[in-house]
Amino acid sequence: MSKAEKIKAITKKIQSLPTLPPVVRKLTTMVESPDVTAKEVGKLISADQVLSAKVLKLVNSSFYGFPGRISSISHAVVLLGFNVIKGVVLSASVFEIMEKAMVGLWEHSLGSAIISGTISRELGLHEPEEISTAALLHDIGKVLVRVSLVSDYDRITAIVEEKGCSFRDAEVEVLGVDHSEIGLWLSQEWGLPERLIIPISSHHEPQSAVKLKDRVAVVHIADSLVRAFGIGFGGDNWVGRISPAAWEYIDMSRLDLPKLMRKILADLEEVENFQL
Repeated sequence: MSKAEKIKAITKKIQSLPTLPPVVRKLTTMVESPDVTAKEVGKLISADQVLSAKVLKLVNSSFYGFPGRISSISHAVVLLGFNVIKGVVLSASVFEIMEKAMVGLWEHSLGSAIISGTISRELGLHEPEEISTAALLHDIGKVLVRVSLVSDYDRITAIVEEKGCSFRDAEVEVLGVDHSEIGLWLSQEWGLPERLIIPISSHHEPQSAVKLKDRVAVVHIADSLVRAFGIGFGGDNWVGRISPAAWEYIDMSRLDLPKLMRKILADLEEVENFQL
């Protein structure tokens, strides 16, 4: 059975699909229009008071690393631009889904996002905020398994416990595919852009990415580092080896690594106490 056939079989078993709030879908459509204004985008987000508060807390955290205080949604839209604010809104929206799915997954994902942003800025990569968003969503496939394939999830966690293997290996044993492939399907269902989809689907095998290799490499490295630092819980205690290809592709060796690690550890202090 091919992977596509396995995914199709899985979708038939899905009990319920994690859904994004209507404001996210509306915002995605709105920002694609060449005529939309920052005021209109700000008004849409501000209409949801809970979401607005979450967005402002995110943009003022080390997650995005912006200097100075951003005090209003309209200020955030003007300062960050439509694509970044779309990523912030998406991140704030998946928080509740992710936090309820697996204990520790939000912290693991947020830690990955913070590390991705730090590495991206140190390397001078384009759109570090969007790379952070991709890192936040890299394990979204696990959410679908936990929320919509409950009996399969229970079998996966039992195998992890019994064999001491990775969550990913247990997924393949039970489902025939892993969370990155399930995340690919879910992110397509949600209508996410390719700039997010490719890092989500390739973060375990960065050498397989044919496009956006720098983004994939950063998310892959961040995922391993956040595990090594013991932040959150990705479903197992496995710390994967960083792909040499990913390390070399973005030339991590040109950075002052001890200094980078100190910066990352300082930024990660926020994760344990960060709640939206």
